[in-house]
Amino acid sequence: MKNFIKGALVAGAVAMAMPAMAADIIVVSHGQANDAFWSVVKNGVDKAAKDTGANVSYRSPETFDMVAMSQLIDAAVNQEPAGLVVSIPDADALSPSIERAVAAGIPVISMNSGSDVAAKLGALLHVGQDEFTAGKAAGTKLAEMGGSNGICVNQEVGNVSLDLRCAGFAEGFGGTVEVLPTSNDPAEVEAKVRAALDSNPDIDTIMGLGASTVGEPAIAAVEALGRSGEVNIATFDLSANFLKAVADGKAAFAIDQQQFLQGYLPVVFLALNAEYGLIPGGDVPSGPNLITKDKASQVIDLSSKGIR
Repeated sequence: MKNFIKGALVAGAVAMAMPAMAADIIVVSHGQANDAFWSVVKNGVDKAAKDTGANVSYRSPETFDMVAMSQLIDAAVNQEPAGLVVSIPDADALSPSIERAVAAGIPVISMNSGSDVAAKLGALLHVGQDEFTAGKAAGTKLAEMGGSNGICVNQEVGNVSLDLRCAGFAEGFGGTVEVLPTSNDPAEVEAKVRAALDSNPDIDTIMGLGASTVGEPAIAAVEALGRSGEVNIATFDLSANFLKAVADGKAAFAIDQQQFLQGYLPVVFLALNAEYGLIPGGDVPSGPNLITKDKASQVIDLSSKGIR
């Protein structure tokens, strides 16, 4: 698998030296504009467009709205692009639109979410991480750090990928786990985490599902209650501020799924496919990678630049 990932990255590097490709490629994600995570995905998309010369359009609904997202996919299919990249947070809601694209002969690659359903829906491959496995790895690590009573803070209830993260965390953690639903408003997250800690002093572990939307507010809540050092905080994904907290010992670790690659590689693959009929023979796992204190300082700069 490592050799395959290396080959995929080499393919991306080779694309930088290729003649301009004028293929029309459309990317439709569920990511919201105020989420720093998705700005990094879009940076990857933009870099791939520049490197390949493809005409790439990035689209997403204004909120986590599967009806709006399915309409964006339908509109993309009507444009008959040379390739379509989609995230699949809710297969039940999006499968008719994705299957319509496949039936129309449009090559589809899924990214970020949907690893468990992508092949069944006809996608050529998936670029991302297995969310349950990543959650389980995080839970196991946090249990090893002494945790026994945790909360999993979910800022996008209904996103199957986030549900899988919490389920994996609960299995790996082995102790008591409560899912705390919130919006993606950091102020609301901080208030709800603080309320949960107030109502249950036994909580010793917080699993966040987004660095800037959950991880950072969780740190603020713990500090406001004077419980720094008593509660282990970890999160999926990266932000410069959360990584600094990890480096400073205020948080346990962050899980890096390398979302820049999730935006970059599908566009490169579809451009290669349109020009030469080339496509990788399987999924590309972009993560998970646990960024602990010894690694955090190395990626802070790249995170602040919108790459990690």
